[in-house]
Order: sequence, then C-alpha cells, then structure tokens
Amino acid sequence: MPKNLDNALRLMVVDDSMEDAETIVSGLRNAGIPVRPLRPASADELATMLGSQSIDLVLASQKSTAVPLAEVAQRVQSSGKDLPLIAVVDAIDDGTFAETHGLGVRRIALRGKPQLLLNAVRDEWADLDARRMLRRLEARVRETERRCDALIESSRDPIAYVHEGMHIRANAAYLEMFGHESFEDVEGMSLLDMVAPHHLEDFKALLKRIGKGEPPPPRYELQARDADGNAFPASMEFTPAQYEGESCLQVVFRREEVDPELARQVEELRQRDQVTGLLNRPTFLRALEDAVSDAAQKDGQHGLLLLEPDHYQRLLQEMGLDAADAMLAAIAQRLQGVLDERALAARYSEHRLAVLLRGADYAATTALAERILGAFSSHVFTIGTHSSTITASIGGVQIGEKIASLGQVLAKADAGVQSSLGVGGNRYEIFDPAAADRAEEEHVQAWVTRLRDALDHEGFVLHYHPVISLQADTGAVYEALLRLDAGEGELVKPLSFLQIAEEHGLLWEIDHHVVGQAIARIGESIRAGTPTTLLVEVSQASLHDDSLVRYIGEQLSRHSVPGEYLVLQLPEAKVFTHLKATQDFATAIGKYDCRLALAQFGVGLDSFQLLAHLQPHLLKLDRSFTEDLVQTPDNQKRIQEIAEKARELGIRTIAEQVQDAASMSILFSAGVDYVQGSFLAEPGPLMNYDFE
Repeated sequence: MPKNLDNALRLMVVDDSMEDAETIVSGLRNAGIPVRPLRPASADELATMLGSQSIDLVLASQKSTAVPLAEVAQRVQSSGKDLPLIAVVDAIDDGTFAETHGLGVRRIALRGKPQLLLNAVRDEWADLDARRMLRRLEARVRETERRCDALIESSRDPIAYVHEGMHIRANAAYLEMFGHESFEDVEGMSLLDMVAPHHLEDFKALLKRIGKGEPPPPRYELQARDADGNAFPASMEFTPAQYEGESCLQVVFRREEVDPELARQVEELRQRDQVTGLLNRPTFLRALEDAVSDAAQKDGQHGLLLLEPDHYQRLLQEMGLDAADAMLAAIAQRLQGVLDERALAARYSEHRLAVLLRGADYAATTALAERILGAFSSHVFTIGTHSSTITASIGGVQIGEKIASLGQVLAKADAGVQSSLGVGGNRYEIFDPAAADRAEEEHVQAWVTRLRDALDHEGFVLHYHPVISLQADTGAVYEALLRLDAGEGELVKPLSFLQIAEEHGLLWEIDHHVVGQAIARIGESIRAGTPTTLLVEVSQASLHDDSLVRYIGEQLSRHSVPGEYLVLQLPEAKVFTHLKATQDFATAIGKYDCRLALAQFGVGLDSFQLLAHLQPHLLKLDRSFTEDLVQTPDNQKRIQEIAEKARELGIRTIAEQVQDAASMSILFSAGVDYVQGSFLAEPGPLMNYDFE
C-alpha cells in the first residue's frame, strides 16, 4: 500500500445504503488509510465519475439495486482503465464466487469481516500501485535506453557491449582506440582478441568466473592490443547491462597513461567520504543496488542497517557546531571497529551512517545491530575537549526475495530508525519479511509500555495553537494539541501512537488526561484575567460510557471553570459511525454548558446529512480544503458552500492549515469565522498570542 499520507486512496463505493458505505470509509480511515470517497447514486452518475474522476478502487455491493454489480463491472471494464473492482458480499458460496469472478471482479470481501475487507483493499491498492510503477518504470527504461544509446555513442570513453564474450555493440571511441573503422570490423569478435597474449590465460579465467555468476571486479588492469597488434596498458570496468532485451556486459576500456597505483589511489579517494573515511553515498548506493539485484535474481540474502546518534541536536549544542565533523568521525571510527570483511560502511547523509552486511541472514544482521549498540553504549567518546556517551538508534531490513526493491529496502530501514528514535533510542528495529509479525509485536509492546508510563508519570503535555477570528472577535481561542514528552526536549505527535493506544484500550485514559490538563489551564487563564476557550479533541472511546462526562463535571467544578470555555471536538468520520452515542454525549456535556465541534468536516460521503441529526457549535473544515487553496477553485467553492450552510444553522466554521495571505482573503470572502495555521502562528507550550 502506498505510504505517503498525501497520496489518498480515491475510492468509489457503490452501495444503496449510505450508512454501510460510510462505515466502510470510516473503517479504512481508522486503519490509517487516507480516503477520498465517491458514491454514485445512479448508473449515469457512475458513468460520469468513471469518465471524469481519477479513481483507484471500486467497492461494489452485491446487493446494490440502484447500480447492480453486473452493470458496475461492465462500466468499469468499458472505461479502459486499470481499475480493480472488489465485490462486497454478505456471504461467500460457490455460486457467489462463480458469479462475481465471471463479471471480472478481482477480489471478494465479506461485509461482516472488516479486517478481511481492509486486507482486500490494501492488497488491491498495493497491486495497483505496483502495476502503475511498473508501467512508469518501463516507460523510463525505454527513454533511458534511448538516451543511453545516444550518450554512449557520443561518449569519449571507449565502451562496448559483450554477450558470451562476443562484441554486440561498440561506440566510436572504442573503435578508434583499437584502430577499427566501423563496428562491422569487431561485430562478433571475441573480447579475447583485444587482450595481449601474455594476459590471455588470466583474462579467460576472469570471463569464466563472470559467466558463472560471480560479480566482476570494479577495475581490471591488463595489456590490451589494437588492430595492428600493438600492446598498451589499459584498465577495464565491467557493468551488468541489457542490450535490446538481452543480458550482457558493458565494458569500458581506458588507456592507462599514468601510474596505475596513483590511479587506484585517486579512485579510492573518489569513493570515500572525507570526514569519516567511510564510503560516500553514491558508492554505497551502487553496492546496495547490486545486493538488491542479487536478492531478486539469485535469492541472495543481505542485511542493511541505518544508524543515527540519539539526541543529535542536544549533542551538537553541548559540543558546539564546530565539533560536528569530529563527532561524526569518532562515531564512524567506533562503528568500523565492530565490522568484519563482509560489511561495507558509508556516510549515508548528514549524521546518518549505513552498513551493508553481504551474505547475511536475519540472525547475522540482528547480531551486528546488537554489537553496534553495545559498542556505542559502553564507550565514552572523546571529541576535542568534550567527552560524552553516545547511544544510537538503528533501523534495518533483511534484503531477500520478498523485499528485493531498492525503494522498499531504504523505506523499511528508514522507518526502523524513526521508530527506534520515537520510543527513546538506544535500540534497533529490523524488518524481516519472514519475521514481520514478531517485529511488529515487539514494536507495539514497546509503545504500550511507553504510553502506560506516560499516563502514570505525567508524560503527556499540551501545546496550544491559536484559533484566530476573521470576524473581529478578540476572545482568546486555542486548540490544545497532545504531545508525548520523549525527554531531552523531544516531542512525539499523536499520529505515531494513537492507533496503538486504540487497539490496547488506552484512548479513554488519554482523553481523561488531556481534558483534565485543559480544564486546569483554562482555570489558570481565568484567574489571570484572560479567560481562554480551548478546543480539545476526544476519541470515540469516550462516547460509550459516562465516565468522561462525569470527570468533566468534577474538573470544571474543581477549577471553577464555566463549561462554555471547553469545546470538545470529534472527527466527522467517527461521529458518522457513532451517531447515537455522539448525540447522547452532546446532550450530556451540554448540561455543563460545554460545546461540541466536528473536525475534519466536509470529506465524508454526505457531510451535511450529519447536521440534520446533530447541532455542533463549530465545524472545523478538513485541512485538505486549504491545500493550494488559491490554485484550487473546487476547494474554494466547497468551502463557501459549507460556510453558507453552517451560517444558516447558526454554526461557526474554522479553516485550518492556512498557508498564505491570499488564502486568508478567500476564506474571509467565503464567510469562514476562524482560521488557524503555522502561517499565522506556530503551536507552542505557552498561550501568549495577542488576539487584540
């Protein structure tokens, strides 16, 4: 499944029941999949959407009558688009299976099994993304081949392509070096004919090893001979390649006019990072590409580790910015001390190092990660006049047939680094396709332990983001944003842990914790003579019992806070699937004069339908509406529609993530009441914005 959260799933849901369709969309969003849904109400709407909209997947109910499944399948097929169709059924039997697959349905999902439906969507989206990527890659390959052909022909380097030892292509520089007039002179000629007699035996042995699948050396020195039999010193570089679809070797001959040892030393320097002495990024990536290719084609196994020092910014502040290179050099030296000849180490980015462990299984990769952690945590680093312990966070991936893609490999390793940093550092997380479940379980358990500790020891803090009126209201309004204090000044945003908290029943406790802090803070503002309204997001976990409502009443009374200063917000998608519970919750908090807000409003299948059943105090528009607002007339129109409808109902509106002054002008003209965004003010631990 595509991981970029900006890349939302464009999903068409064909279902007679709006509630069932919204449940599907909400379930996908709860699982972390950003969804932009469409729901055609008729065959004509279906045809229009297929023709005019960009769609990734179609979910169609087998029992739909407005647009039957057979018609959906026919319309999808006739659209000519690569558009996977998933049939949503109540039960699967032989007849259902035969009927749906006969229509061209790619997959069947059971309505009553949300996890199976989620898996079907994820798998089909991932397959679609892979097919699209393959098509893009094929187009790029064709274009690259065309450009490479032109570049090779114009290159001053003598280049030839060789298949089974015979020339199948050579450029003008190659022909000139060996004294030939045209390619016909060398076509089909053995590469051995270009080698001086006293080097033939060694060169034959080299070609045999390459033919058996051994990797060619990066550089091979020998005596070459031209068409007249004259010998001259040369070096050869080999690169696996393809020519007109056939596997072959690209050979670059270079006449050696300088001292070979000096040339070797220069080449060695060219491949090294000057600060750490490790391989530089381009050289390392070439080695990593070879390892990935070996895993894909020959079932090879290799381990990749990415490493970052923990609390890097704090270390720089303590030692001084001028010590950055010295610190990285010391870290690299310590790393090299635990590596053997199978390992290649490199400086991957500013303060991130990388290690490729060739021919290693998961156990060997894990053992190396443990040795590195131990070598760091047990050592006192001396850097200039400073000495300090430095721990590391490591993310890794086991490169094998199941994950033989350079992009996947780097993404998995990077995710491991970020995850290790996020739960405190001095640990490693290595993705192994064969052991993914175990790794995920360990990761989740680490987060559960950390969240429990934060609840028990005041580890959650609030930051405050000003909500600014466009209609001359000077009252102080902030949104309270939850952060997990990771220590050393590091704060973790909720996106990293809320899903885990929900799965392990911790959301209701977090809600209590956040609401309690918020009410206490409002009380402080009232006593300081600057009464402040706070918007606080709560979860659907608090809707199904009255414990949060009772706690709100207790805390309001304890801190002498009028309820009107507390606005509790819920995401629209959660409200739609917990409507009755939300209605009861709104009534209950209304007894304390607290207000209700709907967040992420406007992206549901029928957002306005909610307002027929619920009267919130505020609507916070989904942030997607303000992305590139100036350049997106459709978003401008949608915002105006929502603002006008809300105004008719006596509901105020907030637009968040406002990016520029031009957007502010558009929002003001549309009648939006409040705005919020880093362009206006950054969130922070203090409530010190001047609303006057």
